[in-house]
Amino acid sequence: MDAWTTTPAQAAERVSAFLWKVYSWMAIGLGLTAVVAFVVAGSPELIRTLVGNRLVFFGLVIAELGLVFYLSARAASMAPGTAAGLFALYSALNGVTLSVVLLAYTGESVTTTFVVTAGMFGALALFGSTTKRSLAGFGQFFMMGLVGLILASLVGMFWHSDALQFLISVVGVIVFTGLTAWDAQRLKQMALAIPEGQAGGYAIVGALSLYLDFINLFLMLLRFTGRRD
Repeated sequence: MDAWTTTPAQAAERVSAFLWKVYSWMAIGLGLTAVVAFVVAGSPELIRTLVGNRLVFFGLVIAELGLVFYLSARAASMAPGTAAGLFALYSALNGVTLSVVLLAYTGESVTTTFVVTAGMFGALALFGSTTKRSLAGFGQFFMMGLVGLILASLVGMFWHSDALQFLISVVGVIVFTGLTAWDAQRLKQMALAIPEGQAGGYAIVGALSLYLDFINLFLMLLRFTGRRD
């Protein structure tokens, strides 16, 4: 049974079941990242290894990027268990690298920023899922903004400028705000388009997209609201 033959009630049930899987996996990923970051931040030995050996740190970053691209391209065709395992691995690796970043800020500011991010994310996801207006055009605009943001961040690694860092933070908040709403709407549409019995892999892809939106929005907001430790 496809999207053209389902009744409205069946379509709504299908969307709800798919989005439940997506947001459940996203929550699992965020929880795993938080636990790993907390454990690593509490280990002086591990922090010294990450901070003192750039090859280890950048090796982890490269591994994360590789997993993101691989999951985005192949998760839909993988066995759900394999896709879930790779997503969990990525979430854990991200917790390791984020532990170094979070140590630069006070625990109170990290907690406050997380709560603010969660509130913003929830409102944006609800808007994207319920609005009747197509956000596809906005999505393309924000994807172009994301490319520009990545290039500016690369420049910022070599050219240390407070003005550039502030601009990156402002643009980053705008870009990931828009992407959150767009991804939420796109996933609702995806729920009706995916073949029956193949929701598992697609749910991991969706969870990864929302996970990345949340993490990056959190990091961009932390630049504004975070107090240095």
